[in-house]
Amino acid sequence: MKKNIFRIVLLVGTIVSLFYVPWILVWAWILPLPDSIQEQVDETLNHGFDGMIVYVDEAGKPPAFYTGGWNDRDNKIPADPKSLFKIASISKLYTAVSVAKLAKAERLSLEGTLVEYLPELNGRIENADRITLKMMVQHRSGIPNYTDNPKYWENEQENGKRALDFVLDLPANFDPDEDYEYSNTNYLLLRKIMDKVLGYDHNEFIRKEILQPLKLNNTFFSLKEVDLKDVMSGYYVGYDQDFKENEYGMLATAEDVGTFLRALNDGTVFKEGEQEFYPYEYEHGGLVVGYQSLAEYHDDIDTVVVQFINTTDFNGYEWNLSEISINRIVKIIKSNH
Repeated sequence: MKKNIFRIVLLVGTIVSLFYVPWILVWAWILPLPDSIQEQVDETLNHGFDGMIVYVDEAGKPPAFYTGGWNDRDNKIPADPKSLFKIASISKLYTAVSVAKLAKAERLSLEGTLVEYLPELNGRIENADRITLKMMVQHRSGIPNYTDNPKYWENEQENGKRALDFVLDLPANFDPDEDYEYSNTNYLLLRKIMDKVLGYDHNEFIRKEILQPLKLNNTFFSLKEVDLKDVMSGYYVGYDQDFKENEYGMLATAEDVGTFLRALNDGTVFKEGEQEFYPYEYEHGGLVVGYQSLAEYHDDIDTVVVQFINTTDFNGYEWNLSEISINRIVKIIKSNH
């Protein structure tokens, strides 16, 4: 009797929870798995995305590209696998690798504190004397995320030039190393520290130590470095605007991101002794207005998958759909192994 009651309660709970889940997510999840990656790309686009690029690098096989939808929907230009895409927070992996390289070279210390490197922040960021660089790399600093400040979004493109102002003098979200919370501020500060210890722009260090050795000739740090026609358009649900001209930092082709991710996971991005200093993740996602990206490595099938989608929204459903999509792509790859 008790077991039957428990099952009824569980069933009711499941039904209630499904009531609050957007049905488009449920539908995307339960659809029969297609036979091919291209079919999955086409299916994903049916959920309301404008354009999509998928790069798959299976060990022992030539890299494969899959596209669908529009590179530029206004001019009806199809998605192009060679397009540059705004990779957003995937760029954190390049920063973390650079920090490891500098730590090995004893240019900085992962155990050094924020206040040691940026003493002007003493009293402006709580616990600056206790927060280490390693904590910042791992998002365990407790420093608030500047993109969580509503005022930042009042003029996001202009405010991005003074992003740190939006967290100064705010209370910490938690004591250093006592919790985890993703914060873009951590990497903003790490880049400032890199600039200081190097004596020049950290992007030049990334170019010399990561991009050039791996021959990543289609990775850039700003729209100023590229021809805008080579950049995939970006769209936001409910708006007609193309967000291509917005500055969001690093851009790359799917192939360049995939090449970097494999080098990160097999260790070839590092020189001898550097990898032991690497304290971060081995895959990442990225999200800015009009652009969402996922870069994953699956050890069990020795495969890199990069997925670019040029449509985002306010409520996060599009991000959830993109995660469902890449999960299904990985299932298709595994089913063919």
